[in-house]
Amino acid sequence: MRDSGRTFQVTSVPSKKDSMGTIQSSHSIANIVRRLKRQGKRVVFTNGCFDIIHPGHIKILKEARKKGDILVVGLNSDASIKRIKGKHRPILNERARAQVLAALEVVDYVVLFDSDTPLELIKAIKPDYLVKGGDWQIDKIVGRKYVKKVFRVKIYPGHSTSLIIKKILQTH
Repeated sequence: MRDSGRTFQVTSVPSKKDSMGTIQSSHSIANIVRRLKRQGKRVVFTNGCFDIIHPGHIKILKEARKKGDILVVGLNSDASIKRIKGKHRPILNERARAQVLAALEVVDYVVLFDSDTPLELIKAIKPDYLVKGGDWQIDKIVGRKYVKKVFRVKIYPGHSTSLIIKKILQTH
């Protein structure tokens, strides 16, 4: 994969939907999504850091997948997470996080983005639907103006990467 100057290849996790592979660059995913939409596929987009996958992440991804035919997951880069969450994050690097997401059956494509928000990626791929956790207020959801509909998924209380990290630090 090549995006924002970093290159890595994941060949052991083939896409369930496309032989080109699950992890794509932002340029490649825009072309793939255009082709899929011409075939009448409904494209769903969600995004996040996905640093230490937990049941809350899985719930959002499963619910997002139910909303359409193709699920594209935007993944914050390491640099983006450091700016948003602080110098001690992420716990898992972008390659590891991308590989974990790509291995999930509900995820069709993973694309890394370097900015703090996925706005430019959303504008480039033009998904039909956008899915975020219910903890996001609708007016704070980036990209909502560029999709047909936004869905918010009720989150599981007590499940967050920050809480997992806190528990690990307290017990070890």
